[in-house]
Amino acid sequence: MDIKKIKETCLYVTSLEASKGFYNGKLGFEVIGEVKERHVFFRAGASVLLCFIAEASKRSTTLPPHFGTGQLHLAFEVERAQYGPWKEKVRNAGIPIEQEFNWGGGFLSFYFRDPDQHLLEVVMEGMWER
Repeated sequence: MDIKKIKETCLYVTSLEASKGFYNGKLGFEVIGEVKERHVFFRAGASVLLCFIAEASKRSTTLPPHFGTGQLHLAFEVERAQYGPWKEKVRNAGIPIEQEFNWGGGFLSFYFRDPDQHLLEVVMEGMWER
């Protein structure tokens, strides 16, 4: 019994509008769900990125409550041929790239931050594969 993949991941944010402006407006992620003052969900390839207001999800009674604080990290995988265009897309959106890293074996990644200072990374397809 193997896990196939992580289907969704969650970030806790301070402003849904700022998150929507960043993930949808700048990165182009499709909005697939939204509840005012609670959450906004985005399609990120075959995965889903959930952005919750921590205090709202902490008070949940329908599903188990959850919340968190601090600067989290997640990485988005792109095809090798799309790595350069994604780096340009991020730069052209006015988002500073903090660092680019060479992982060896021909794999590169770069890091940048969202409005809540979560550390985001774009990695070339194939990293960490078995």
